[in-house]
Amino acid sequence: MMLEIRDVRKKFDGMTVLDGISMDVEKGDVAAILGPSGSGKTTFLRCLNFLERADSGTLVFDGEKVDLHTAGKAQIARVRKKTAFVFQNYNLFLNKTVLRNVTLGLTSGAGMEKKQAEAIAVRALEKVGMADRLDAYPSQLSGGQQQRVAIARALATGPEIIYFDEPTSALDPELIGEVLAVMRQLAEEGMTMLVVTHEMDFARNVSSKVLFMEGGQVIESGPSREFFDNPREERSREFIRAVLRERTGD
Repeated sequence: MMLEIRDVRKKFDGMTVLDGISMDVEKGDVAAILGPSGSGKTTFLRCLNFLERADSGTLVFDGEKVDLHTAGKAQIARVRKKTAFVFQNYNLFLNKTVLRNVTLGLTSGAGMEKKQAEAIAVRALEKVGMADRLDAYPSQLSGGQQQRVAIARALATGPEIIYFDEPTSALDPELIGEVLAVMRQLAEEGMTMLVVTHEMDFARNVSSKVLFMEGGQVIESGPSREFFDNPREERSREFIRAVLRERTGD
């Protein structure tokens, strides 16, 4: 098992946001984290990468057990070295070019020589179809292009797993497909991914497993096709019906 997550809990101002979330992730899994707004999906993902500090819970990553509440700087650094995070709103540096946005984490963060970092960055940008915009600034790009640059930045660090936090939620509908196409390609190449998403077609057809959350709890989890074709829980069935109604406009 690549990643074992156990009993993650988190409160904000006394309100329970995560109430004992557990899941397993194997190498090559694409795990879709689904649920209505406010169910704790993003907080869960952020706790796994220490962007939020969980109140309790453990993570076993490549055999190393990490306490999500008490982990120190060195242990957090080891976890983050194996992971990358793609945000909803790209989080690019507006005053830096596409190339510099991707190389910055390699040169400043990892101390890599500039020429080597640029070679790695160009390969990552080629993979997401953005190698022709190396000298462009984020303001000169569409939202879909900016998100593809953000994915290239994640890939450039050579992560074992990438966390995606609703990577298409800030995009206009016509731009969503280009980002999902890149993610589908990564899935086909065996990249391990945890994806908080509202894109049900992606969850059904690309992800290998689903974690369905509501109210900070896991309502149901299992293989993606099984979840969509034969959900066990009534709340899961309601969620899928609501998604279908929204899609058809009924």
